[in-house]
Amino acid sequence: MIKVLAIDDEPLALRQLAAYINKVDFLELRGQCQSAAEAKAIMDEEPIDALFIDINMPDVNGMDFVKSLDVAPIVVFTTAYSDYAIDGYKVNAVDYLLKPFSLADFRKAADKVKEQYDLRHQEPIVSQVDDDDSLFFKTEHRIVRVKIDDIRYIEGMSEYLKIHTEGRQKPVIVLLSMKKLEERLPKSKFMRIHRSFIINLSKIQEVIKNRVIMDEDTNLPVGDLYKDAFSNYIDSKFLGK
Repeated sequence: MIKVLAIDDEPLALRQLAAYINKVDFLELRGQCQSAAEAKAIMDEEPIDALFIDINMPDVNGMDFVKSLDVAPIVVFTTAYSDYAIDGYKVNAVDYLLKPFSLADFRKAADKVKEQYDLRHQEPIVSQVDDDDSLFFKTEHRIVRVKIDDIRYIEGMSEYLKIHTEGRQKPVIVLLSMKKLEERLPKSKFMRIHRSFIINLSKIQEVIKNRVIMDEDTNLPVGDLYKDAFSNYIDSKFLGK
């Protein structure tokens, strides 16, 4: 099931949107929200796969809300104004529903959501290249090559991972489990130190109590389940009294 939110500041439009969602057997309505803040609160608690969201809302409009997300779900915009269509596609919206729209129109948009959902849930790692120690990741509509030695650390975010690397201002975001990526990384170079973090051991700058300092802006916690293994690694490299 594809977990979705219905977001519209107009109660009647919100009820209609929710009713349409409930008529599509592969969609699961996880919340009805009248603002971006309500939607964000739900998304902080559980993974959401898709948003059916009005553009014209008070405080934060739908377009700006989607742009603000680190990991954007699949998006279908709904609005009474046709002049937003081009902007909608600039943020990779899969469809744009002009109010008032019919159930038939909604089903067409829902089919596009499912198509995108199926694409996103294909195996993100394409292959490993042995001769230069690289991995290929599927991220959004691209396949990105990442050298293993350039990975600084991996951060878990619900169903997604942020792969922080040298040479890139932004992390590579992929739909993948920590366990699956951990299995593909060389154990001599990488260690899981927390349920949400895997680090490149060669990138450690300092260890202060139960924090690993990767750089002046990044310090990561060591989880209780991983303290012994991490301490054993540090002890094996330690010189001095």
